[in-house]
Amino acid sequence: MKKNTSIATLSIIQMRDVSASYDSQNFVLKNVSMNVKRGTNYAIVGASGSGKTTLLKLMNGMMIPSSGVVLYNYQKPDLKNKEYKKSIAKIGYISQTLGLVKNSSVLDNVLIGALPRLNAVKSFLKMFPKDEIDTAHEVLNLVGLDTKSNRKVHMLSGGEKRRVAIARALMQKPDILLADEIVSELDSVTAREVMDVIKDAQRKFKLTAIMIHHDMNLALEYANRVAVIKDGDKVLEIGVDGEQIIDFQTGDLTQEEIMEMYNEPKK
Repeated sequence: MKKNTSIATLSIIQMRDVSASYDSQNFVLKNVSMNVKRGTNYAIVGASGSGKTTLLKLMNGMMIPSSGVVLYNYQKPDLKNKEYKKSIAKIGYISQTLGLVKNSSVLDNVLIGALPRLNAVKSFLKMFPKDEIDTAHEVLNLVGLDTKSNRKVHMLSGGEKRRVAIARALMQKPDILLADEIVSELDSVTAREVMDVIKDAQRKFKLTAIMIHHDMNLALEYANRVAVIKDGDKVLEIGVDGEQIIDFQTGDLTQEEIMEMYNEPKK
């Protein structure tokens, strides 16, 4: 009798020579390749319009590349593909707008993450079993919001709203968390508090986190690897171990230009 065989890969996201365009003429991404190892924190840094958000859309199947290959767990992400749609619940995606229901409670927002596990009727009526409600409270406790579970989302601070979005994504029981500038517009203290929540969740659930940042220093502080996107090209990738940069891959950038990217500006 044959044993069931499964493949466990070290890489959860693979991109090879990926280009992407919204109008088939102007390319937002050009021949980008990257490899994200399972269980790591991978940061993507770049200016507005550089193609960072498009990278996340390619990873979760919201967009199909114009050329090249994108793989999530050796599957091509495509929301039109029935086989892929079975695994979409394992991808926790937090957009820049967070996507919260502002007039609903914190608990109700978090429970949305459990909908894919319910049957069609219960999902439509939002009839959550007790074990799912208990899990939601556990997740809210993890992100430090269980005492505010009944509060309406519009009453929360910016940092608290981001914690709700993280909790909702964790409620999906994901393998990977994609977050698009989740700490932008926050002060440095609150931004680090939110990043610490993600770091704790990553360790507890053995998550892979892929996060878009506008702050290179914050990215270097929390990520294992940092990719820099400029005008649709990946111009730099840095390996980080604590406060030490252990390796980097770059194209035509000079050492001075590289240093300018991650050194704090002189005051």
